[in-house]
Amino acid sequence: MSTYLGAAGIGVNNLEASEAFYCDVFGMKRLQFLKLDDMDEIILGFPGAKGAAVVLMHYTDGSNPNYDNLPIKLAFYVDDIASSLGAITTANCEIVREPKVYEAMGNVTIAFGKDPNGYLVEMIEKPKKSA
Repeated sequence: MSTYLGAAGIGVNNLEASEAFYCDVFGMKRLQFLKLDDMDEIILGFPGAKGAAVVLMHYTDGSNPNYDNLPIKLAFYVDDIASSLGAITTANCEIVREPKVYEAMGNVTIAFGKDPNGYLVEMIEKPKKSA
């Protein structure tokens, strides 16, 4: 039985643009670059944190897969949704849903945007603790 998800891979048109997006918006860092026979990969994560990495995959085998607007969603816990939304706007990417508080989910605030390939990114901000 597994105890956590190691990574999720997504195909991207432009490795550098996607890496910049996830690093700038969510503070991820490049953990590794792989040049494989059929694709190049950049593995992004949060150094020292146990949890899923995002593997950016770009096929180099001439297969020309469709990377755009696929039904993919990545969910990120963030400290400041407004800052994340601002970074998405700065990256010239789309804001899909403005922040909304969900009482039924423990008063978390959730917003949605899109990455450079049109993949949905969900941002979840836990309520601030009262002093």
